[in-house]
Amino acid sequence: MPGWEGMLDKRLTRNQLHGTEMTDAEQYIPERRQRERVQQALEWGLPSAMSVRDRTIPLFNRSHRTWSSHGTYLNVPFQEDMRALESPDVAFIGAPLDAGTTFRSGTRFGPQGIRQMSALSSGYNVEMGVDLYESLDMVDVGDVNVIPANIEKSFDQIDKAVAYLHEHAIFPVVLGGDHSVGYPDIRGMAPYIDGNIGIIHFDRHSDISEYNLDERMHGTPFFHATNIPNAPASNLVQIGIGGWLGNRSGVKVSRERQASCITLTDIDRYGLERTCELALELAWKNAKAVFLSFDIDSIDPAFAPGTGTPEAGGLLPREALTMLRLLCREGIAGMEVVEVAPPYDHADITSVLASRIVNDVLGILVTEGKLGRSPREPEPEMPESESADE
Repeated sequence: MPGWEGMLDKRLTRNQLHGTEMTDAEQYIPERRQRERVQQALEWGLPSAMSVRDRTIPLFNRSHRTWSSHGTYLNVPFQEDMRALESPDVAFIGAPLDAGTTFRSGTRFGPQGIRQMSALSSGYNVEMGVDLYESLDMVDVGDVNVIPANIEKSFDQIDKAVAYLHEHAIFPVVLGGDHSVGYPDIRGMAPYIDGNIGIIHFDRHSDISEYNLDERMHGTPFFHATNIPNAPASNLVQIGIGGWLGNRSGVKVSRERQASCITLTDIDRYGLERTCELALELAWKNAKAVFLSFDIDSIDPAFAPGTGTPEAGGLLPREALTMLRLLCREGIAGMEVVEVAPPYDHADITSVLASRIVNDVLGILVTEGKLGRSPREPEPEMPESESADE
């Protein structure tokens, strides 16, 4: 190549680098539109928890970057401006966190996967006689801006976001995320319940150890949740616990705090109905509200492989759906579906099941008159002025 030898003889300097040229050129690129986008996202998404030092990060993600999805659950309206949030019956909120996983990460993509597969649903269930679109006013508020490298700041963000929904008297459906989000979900709810909170927790693992690897993680939410004064362990009912992935420290805490552990052996021995009767009695004893925490790994991994810590021998989907019908008919004040990890899924079947669980719970609440409008309730008459406008 002509001149190549001569170029090798010349000493290369930093100023000759293309990288140096482009680094210097950056200062001339305008920033006005970027600043406007940041400001708009901050106004629509509300200020973050005070533990977040970067005050340009909003509480609710409005950038739709990284793991946040453009789609909404059931294709309901997206509540972009949280300042204008009124009081719909239901708000879907993503908590895309996997900083609390101890084995296989990937649950940060759970909300995205669940939302995507929820689009399959028409909103109508012939067995229940319910159309969710007709009986419920629903919005999707997007994802909480979690801080992936800091689980405690993420807890503060989730707590504040969930509290904002309870402040507006909205039923929250939290799409996880690993199970560590259960703690801030209950922490955000607790100030708005005038009395004790019962917790119905579906899982193969007790998740009640104080720490995993020296931190609060997805095996610890119910240790810390039951430290909240109005969420006592005596009202915690855990369903489906068992297998070879549990740890003895959690069993010790459960025994000391008198939480109730219902194993699959119990379900086989006493049947679904008797087991659910006991679970309701324990969760509601002296409680004013009950929260539902559903870990998808409570289902046998043959039906829900897309999860971080699968344990063989779990519930069958129809068993879980039957139990939810029996347990939720008394009403609940909020719910979460957690530990959906799409990177390990096959044909999206875990996300499909997670969406079915959410839809079934909402349908049960509607049919039992606990949420929204009964399908047998006539539509309110429209004022004459509005009819005339049409």
